[in-house]
Amino acid sequence: MSLRLAVRGLILLDNRLLLVNAWPGGTSDLLCAPGGGVEPHASLPENLVREVHEETGLTVSVGEVALVNEFHDPDRPFHQVDVYFRCEIVSGDPRGEWVDPEGVVTERLWLTRSEVMARRFKPDSLPDVAWSQPGAPAYYDLLEPILR
Repeated sequence: MSLRLAVRGLILLDNRLLLVNAWPGGTSDLLCAPGGGVEPHASLPENLVREVHEETGLTVSVGEVALVNEFHDPDRPFHQVDVYFRCEIVSGDPRGEWVDPEGVVTERLWLTRSEVMARRFKPDSLPDVAWSQPGAPAYYDLLEPILR
């Protein structure tokens, strides 16, 4: 079994959190924060800037770590660790149309906390962490089973 490392961005604008559906063809309604797998020889923040831009068309500055989340597939040899960073938009149109050139992200949504709570999302702690005060201690999520 190999361990996969990924980075994700918590981006709030007007008290709305940016979430994406990263299921090609919209095969699932599960939402997550934008981000993805880490490539070697680049820092975690550099990887996150690249991933957020690929998935949303936005350029961000990367701030503090807010969450470390682990999830796995108990039926397969899959285990991933996601490191979530607070981010600020530096450039790009957060409300404009965007199409993921790789076709992975099918939706880019700005949701209030109550709208997030009405949807399927991962990790379970996402709303609490996203709307916590900047500077709060980073949160650690225990191992969660993967959802589809």
